[in-house]
Amino acid sequence: MFKLLVLGSTVALASFIVKEPISKPANPAGAMAAMPLAGKRFIARTPKSTLTLFDGKTLNGWHGFNKSGKVENWTVQDGSLVCLGAAKDAHGGDLVSDREFTDFELSWEWKVDKGSNSGVMYHVIEGLQYKAPYETGPEYQIIDDIGFPAQLELWQQTGADYAMTPANDQKKLSPIGEWNTSKIVFNKGHVEHWLNGKKIIEFQAWTDDWNKRRTTGKWKDYPDYGKAATGEIALQDHGNKAYYRKIVIKEL
Repeated sequence: MFKLLVLGSTVALASFIVKEPISKPANPAGAMAAMPLAGKRFIARTPKSTLTLFDGKTLNGWHGFNKSGKVENWTVQDGSLVCLGAAKDAHGGDLVSDREFTDFELSWEWKVDKGSNSGVMYHVIEGLQYKAPYETGPEYQIIDDIGFPAQLELWQQTGADYAMTPANDQKKLSPIGEWNTSKIVFNKGHVEHWLNGKKIIEFQAWTDDWNKRRTTGKWKDYPDYGKAATGEIALQDHGNKAYYRKIVIKEL
């Protein structure tokens, strides 16, 4: 509300407050809007910007998936966000951002130990109906392609849109223990995965072809997989050590 004061021939505005109406983003075909959930953190909207998601010193801006309180299985070491590998399986120890994002360009640096497995997910939705971020959020796979103690399919290897789209022949990994740079671009359903300066995946989400792969493959028993148009960023604890730094997101 605002008050209009007229002082002689002078017009002054005092206590001028404009409340911007909340508009719902367009919901692409097949996309699911993120719904409010009991106990969920609500973050005030801010103008589109470039944000540093990890300050190199603390876990500020992150929390455990479906959890509150202190995070025990992630720590900060030498400016890196380190997964200690405490989870017994692919759920139970994942870290998620306090903020949600819709269209974005997310970049980060990462490395893993020999045999390690991790991943970065987006458009993750929290709620008691979900036991892990992968039930809703597509994943940029991060893993030791060579030293992992099991044979990997192409869709399980680093850079893949996990269980959906494998990386192309432009993929070049740094040796285990050395840093890689990765990027996910999501813009109105158009998705790109980048690795060490090369675009290794490009596809359109929510198409008939995408939906067919979602409903006939690994995600056929997860009806909400990949449907949210807005959600959190997640870092996966798959029971192995993984290291992340320089995590930056630009809203589009």
